[in-house]
Amino acid sequence: MFLPLHDGAPMRFLRRPIVNFALIGLNVLVFLLMSAGVLGDTERIDLALGTIPAVLFDHSTLAKGLAIVPEPLTLLTSPFIHGSFGHIAGNMLFLWVFGDNVEDAMGSLRYLGFYFACGVAGALAFCLADPTSQAPLIGASGAISGVVVAYLILYPRIRVLGLVLNIIPLRVPAIWCLGGWIALQVVSALTTEHSEVGFWAHVGGVVCGAALTPLLHRAAAPLFSQRRA
Repeated sequence: MFLPLHDGAPMRFLRRPIVNFALIGLNVLVFLLMSAGVLGDTERIDLALGTIPAVLFDHSTLAKGLAIVPEPLTLLTSPFIHGSFGHIAGNMLFLWVFGDNVEDAMGSLRYLGFYFACGVAGALAFCLADPTSQAPLIGASGAISGVVVAYLILYPRIRVLGLVLNIIPLRVPAIWCLGGWIALQVVSALTTEHSEVGFWAHVGGVVCGAALTPLLHRAAAPLFSQRRA
């Protein structure tokens, strides 16, 4: 287990990663509103705005009053719903550490489209893994998995400061800490049943991110950069 804290990679093209800041801010705002009860009962919000495979594929329907948005639209709303402080804190930490440099390498608008595409791909992978499941998928981890693999493809040699086993502070090359994290998600998705963690959403985000990064990065931000930080 590796918890990233700082990467030290400088911004080269943008003064501020405004889209990354906005995504973090929106996620935190929604979580605070949910925690304060402003948006209503948390469980109802999870069901209404989370992506439920059985409902998306018409194997089931939501109870009356829960269908706030058309079910396909939950592919976009579910990444902004988090179930606990630990859930959102972990996701936002990854987004804070890695998202700014990915936005810098892609440009803000392309990064925004990339983020949502990875989130949708993650949700679809989760649903396809168990189409009859009635458990809602919530959280930004599918989108953030795409950001993680994009960072790995762009900056594999950058050393990331983090906590190994959540305890030991070390600087580790991205190719090792993020490559290991991605491998863990794939193995977990293939070997774990009935987990509360949406491992298939992570895998879907990784696949989408790996496919889109070569298409969306700036020509001046080459893949597999040799720069160190």
